[in-house]
Amino acid sequence: MTNIYKPELLRIDKVFEETKDIKTIRVKDTSNPKPGQFYEVSVFGIGEAPFGSASYSPDFVDMTVRSVGSVSKAIINLSQGDKIGVRGPYGNGFPMDKFKGKDLVIVGGGTGVAPIRTVIEYVEKHRQDYGEVHLFFGFRSPEEFLFKYDYDRWKEKFNFTITIDKPYEGWSGNVGFLNSIIEQSGIKAENRIVIICGPPIMIKVTVQSLEKIGFTDEQVYVSLERMMQCGVGKCGHCMVGNKYVCKDGPVFCYKEVKGMVD
Repeated sequence: MTNIYKPELLRIDKVFEETKDIKTIRVKDTSNPKPGQFYEVSVFGIGEAPFGSASYSPDFVDMTVRSVGSVSKAIINLSQGDKIGVRGPYGNGFPMDKFKGKDLVIVGGGTGVAPIRTVIEYVEKHRQDYGEVHLFFGFRSPEEFLFKYDYDRWKEKFNFTITIDKPYEGWSGNVGFLNSIIEQSGIKAENRIVIICGPPIMIKVTVQSLEKIGFTDEQVYVSLERMMQCGVGKCGHCMVGNKYVCKDGPVFCYKEVKGMVD
């Protein structure tokens, strides 16, 4: 019988410095997660924590890690060639087949941009299946930008808008919260699907703004961030209402979880 809790020991192939406290680590792995799925990552002697995939590839998995707890701090201090324990992928991803033929509005706030990157890379590889693609990213400041090395490519392929919360010296781009930027963008609801990942309050106010311009809850899909300790619906740490985020999610149609996002 397979031990679902046993991690595979994988070598770190590359490390990308994103910000002063965020890195993206790449491990060679052929599990090829669906956009929106996650892994449980362990550093032996320290512990284990969940991280969403930040890539869509049959050859490797990227995971973006902010240094906030004991496990993430230990991962941040690892280097190319070091080994980590990885098990997964787990959970339900975004139903990309269901979105075929639709225009996509992809919204990411802060580190919520990491799981969103899997969707973007999926769409790049299946571009003929989707209509217009609008990317909306929000960060606290330019110092917090993730995946800057991807921006030129995305700007060529998609409608790409990035904003920061407050004015910042030297920044001449958009300033304001994501929900306001989306309201002002002129985006229409017809034949569109919205994909959102970020802090719960960002999700909540963004959906409220989308409703103002005609979107329904059925058009909106969200990825919820919770401490998914076991990854397989056994421990109950990630329950939201009657849903296990690890097993029933982390991706949900907003209609399913409206009122549970706080």
